[in-house]
Amino acid sequence: MSHQELLHPPGTRVVELDIEGMTCASCVNRVEKKLGKLDGVAATVNLPLESAYVTVPDGVTDEQLVDTVNAAGYKAHVRQQRPTGPEAGAAAEPAPIPASLLRPRLILAAVLTVPVFLVSMVPAFQFANWGWVAAVLALPVVTWAAWPFHRAAAINARHFASTMDTLVSLGVASAYLFSAWELLADPRMTEHPGMEGMSGGLYFEVASVVTTFLLLGRYLEANAKQKAGDALQALLNLGAKDATVLRNGNEEKIPADLLQVGDVLVVRPGEKIATDGVVVDGASAVDASLVTGESVPVEVGPDSRVTGATINTSGRLLVRATRVGAETTLAQMARLVSQAQTGKAPIARLADRISAVFVPVVLALAVVTFALWLLLAGPAADGDHLRQAFTAAVAVLVIACPCALGLATPVGLLTGTGRGAQLGILIKGPQVLEDTRTVDTILLDKTGTVTTGVLAVDATAAFPGFLEGDVLRLAGAVEAASEHPVARAIAAAAAAAPSTGATDDAGTLPSVQGFSSAPGGGVSGTVEGRAVMAGRRGWLEQNGIVLDAGQRATLGSAEAGGATAICVAVDGKAAGIISLRDTVKAGSAAAVDRLKELGLRPILLTGDNAAVAAQVAAAVGIAPDDVYAGVLPEGKVEAVRKLQAGGATVAMAGDGVNDAAALAQADLGIAMGSGTDVAIEAADLTVMGNDLAQVAQAIELSRKTLGTIKTNLFWAFFYNAVGIPVAALGLLNPMIAGAAMAASSVLVVTNSLRLRSFGK
Repeated sequence: MSHQELLHPPGTRVVELDIEGMTCASCVNRVEKKLGKLDGVAATVNLPLESAYVTVPDGVTDEQLVDTVNAAGYKAHVRQQRPTGPEAGAAAEPAPIPASLLRPRLILAAVLTVPVFLVSMVPAFQFANWGWVAAVLALPVVTWAAWPFHRAAAINARHFASTMDTLVSLGVASAYLFSAWELLADPRMTEHPGMEGMSGGLYFEVASVVTTFLLLGRYLEANAKQKAGDALQALLNLGAKDATVLRNGNEEKIPADLLQVGDVLVVRPGEKIATDGVVVDGASAVDASLVTGESVPVEVGPDSRVTGATINTSGRLLVRATRVGAETTLAQMARLVSQAQTGKAPIARLADRISAVFVPVVLALAVVTFALWLLLAGPAADGDHLRQAFTAAVAVLVIACPCALGLATPVGLLTGTGRGAQLGILIKGPQVLEDTRTVDTILLDKTGTVTTGVLAVDATAAFPGFLEGDVLRLAGAVEAASEHPVARAIAAAAAAAPSTGATDDAGTLPSVQGFSSAPGGGVSGTVEGRAVMAGRRGWLEQNGIVLDAGQRATLGSAEAGGATAICVAVDGKAAGIISLRDTVKAGSAAAVDRLKELGLRPILLTGDNAAVAAQVAAAVGIAPDDVYAGVLPEGKVEAVRKLQAGGATVAMAGDGVNDAAALAQADLGIAMGSGTDVAIEAADLTVMGNDLAQVAQAIELSRKTLGTIKTNLFWAFFYNAVGIPVAALGLLNPMIAGAAMAASSVLVVTNSLRLRSFGK
């Protein structure tokens, strides 16, 4: 089953739309509603990305989707497949940059607003008939410079809808038209310099300053949103542009896009590995920090898996491509990050629902404010009362724009998930943020998660009459002919051991003759004319080699210590014991401490025996009562269920196919390592590295992102909750309201951008 089939039910497909013209949460709600009216269509719209992620049944065409969005007053087009190489940036280049489009309008508004403000507010700058000059200077500001607000308001009005642009447009237009009407009614009202003009009710400076502040806020928002999306673009740019392919014995350089599965790549030191593959020849250290976030290069050799976009640091490698194009790990990461950024957490949907009714309510409030001010003035209401009512109503319109509310969640999510991608942490969706907040227990699969998952020789014991070095060397010579993981570990240790005199250098093992392997038992052969056997005690006894009491005690001691013990016999006599164990990763103990500090109870889960599990648990600081040993793959799901039934909210960290079911059952599934596709699909969080510390870091980042979003929402709600009553009471100048509205948006975006420094 493909990724697409796992993610989406049969008979549906996913279409990504780029949408122009959205400015606030009301626009988002409107587009989602319109698309949702098509049979079987479900859409999630992202304001900062100006995109929609749409699940579409087979009967609905792309044209229907585009037409529906266009009919709602916006401009949509279907997004083409995003390239994964450096050319991605070039492909995206033609897209307009909102900040650059706003800049000339902002400059003109600022240049003209300064003299309008000075001549209106400072008597020393006033001259005869200054009101007419202010009206002329303010006219381009409230028309051309404010055109983006008017245009959006008009488009929505045509569809009987209102957004924050409606509030801005009405506020600015009202201030200017009211002033112009006053001036036309009394053309000589500013004939004499002084403050008389202010009392005459001119608000040209209000219209100009509000427009300039809002344009400044919109410009800063556009810049900040672009920065928030930089992380995903940087991820896409990681891919290699070219690859050197070995064909018919000749090296040929081709674009990375043309690679096929099965191609053999030549990767020299300092070059990027162009695609996912398996090393077929050579040995080197690969810097995978760009993908996994881990700073230490990984040693690779034949049969090692390598990931595209990682860098070969030393030796020459031949790599057989196993996945290309959209199937590579890098492309998969980009797809998951993009989907996460497009999605919405429950908390975001709450904000959207509030925003949807917010604008109509504010419009009504402005009308009520105007009416109440006049009613309270009574029958004696004069021009001053009319101006007070008008000022309060305009201030309500301007202060209430819910742009900060609309940006609070998506910008925080965009920045948090983007930073996660840079650290090798993939957050599958916004729901994960909520889940990380509530988990209190984390199950850690031992092999590959807490330990390296690779057996290594821990100790060698020689019985009387034999030397430890000889026992290891002879056993290694026989085991070198086997492919069993235990055999590979013994052969590697023997090859790396110092010479005992029988060979000239470490790394050279004597040859074996008459090799024989007994599955489940052991191996045997003749080395340097001596008969050597290595395997389980029971198998040796079946072949007539019986351990005495002292030798059995040595064997029992090794097994009790949590090791896998292999008996070695030479020339028909027991010669020694080789102990192997899976080594604990260097950072596992510190990572477990960090998980505890985050309020999580770590539990070790393993299929190994209790002695091995207890030893690993003790090494990393997990309590003996929190060790689940001898658990079969199917038992992992049961372990998760058992904890959940006990009231725990469970996270599960694993790296293999046999962990997938438990990852899916857990409240929060965390896939580790470049891992299996199944594990990644089943998990909520994917940590591209192999360091357990990244699991703790992933939970910290998720919680930090959620915290940032909540802070944003608090200030957005607080600003409106305080600002609207103050404005309605006539205590807020519309100019100040405009500055505060712009500042609230900038505050929300700036607060979100702090996530970019997480983990630095």
